[in-house]
Amino acid sequence: MATYSLANEQRLRALEDIEREICAILQNAGTVILELSKEKTKEQLLHRQAAAFTASVQHVEAELSAQIRYLTQVATGQPHEGSSYSSSKDCQMALQRVDYARLKLSDVARTCEQMLEN
Repeated sequence: MATYSLANEQRLRALEDIEREICAILQNAGTVILELSKEKTKEQLLHRQAAAFTASVQHVEAELSAQIRYLTQVATGQPHEGSSYSSSKDCQMALQRVDYARLKLSDVARTCEQMLEN
């Protein structure tokens, strides 16, 4: 259970980092817009802020893609770090197969008993 909790903590920290990065993106965009609204713009500042904006957007896109891949694994029942869902589902399915086999065996036993009586 400690591994599961640690994996969740890491995922949450990664999402918080992404959130902070999005805030930085918005600040960069705001700085660029503010600078563009001036009569005399500082071209070097614009280029620096635009480059930071682009790099941040690419980083956020990559991190969000990684989070989406992880969530896709979780949603489809594929094995992934820190989860026992797949094992739990396998166990549940095995128990259902055992119950079905018992039902069929009792049907066979009943049929055999009826044949012996006749």
